[in-house]
Amino acid sequence: MARIARLTYYPVKSCAGIDVPSAEVTPAGLAHDRVFQVITPDSDVLTQRPHPVMATVRPRVLGDRLALSAPGREDVVFVIRRDGPRRPVSMAAWDGEGVRQDPRADEWFSDLLGRPAELIGVAPGHDRVTGGDTPGTAALADGHALLVASESSLDSLNERIAAGQGEPVPMDRFRPNVVIAGWAEPHREDEARELTAGTAKFGYAEKCVRCTVPMIDQETGAKAGPEPIRTLATYRRGPSGGVVFGMKAAVLRPGQVAVGDEVIVHSWAGPSPSTAAAEPPFTATASRPAESV
Repeated sequence: MARIARLTYYPVKSCAGIDVPSAEVTPAGLAHDRVFQVITPDSDVLTQRPHPVMATVRPRVLGDRLALSAPGREDVVFVIRRDGPRRPVSMAAWDGEGVRQDPRADEWFSDLLGRPAELIGVAPGHDRVTGGDTPGTAALADGHALLVASESSLDSLNERIAAGQGEPVPMDRFRPNVVIAGWAEPHREDEARELTAGTAKFGYAEKCVRCTVPMIDQETGAKAGPEPIRTLATYRRGPSGGVVFGMKAAVLRPGQVAVGDEVIVHSWAGPSPSTAAAEPPFTATASRPAESV
C-alpha cells in the first residue's frame, strides 16, 4: 500500500522546510508553503542557487508572527503583514507583487547574504495560474503547488550513486512537499495522473527538472556536489534535456492530509521514457532552473 511518509512545507522560498505530521492542503499547496520570498531592491528573486547559505535559515510560522533563525545569528520575530506596501515580483513567466514585511527581516537577510535584500509575502488577491498537464495555482514557488517524490525513487538513485563510489543523499536535497512510501518501482510518481490522500486530490502537472540546488547540503548550506546531479544525468533526462526527479502537481481538491494516509492513484499514464537505463551523458549546467527551491 502506498502511503504518505513525509509532509514538508517551506515558509520562505529557498529556506529550510518544516516537517509536520499533518497539513491543510489549500488550492496553492500545503498551508504556509512558500508564502514568503526574499528579493533584491530591484525585485530579483534570491535563492539557494547563488546563495546556498539560505538553506540554513529556519523559518517558523507562529500564528500571526514569523520567526527567522540561522546558526550564529540572533533570531528575529515579527508580525506578518497581510497587506501593506507592495513590491513587484517576477518568476516562471508570472508577474505579480508581494507585500513588504518588517524592515528587521530585510536587515536580517541583508546581513546574512551580504547584499541588500527584502522579504515579501503573498499579497491579498494573489492570482496566479500554473500550467502543465493539470493547471492550478501556487503561492511563491517557482512553478507549481506541490512537489511529490517517492522513497523508492531515492533508493534507486542512491544505489546508483553507491555503485559509482559516491555518498548517498537524503531526500531533503530535492525539497519535496509530499514523500510517498510503498511503491516497489522507482519513479511511479511520474506516471500518476490523478491521486488522492486524506481528503485532498492532486493532478499531475509535469516532471520536475532539477538545477544545482540538490548539490547543496541542506543542513549546512555548503555546496556538496557533484551528486546527485551527476548520477541522475546518466539515466533521468526529460524532453528538454534537463535531469528530472520528482513530480509537480496541482491541487484538484483542497483538504487535509497526514503522514500515514493511504495514497490512491485513480489514473495512470504509460511507462515513463525517462526511466530508461541507457541515456547519453549529461552535464548539470544544461538543466533549466528547478521548481522546488
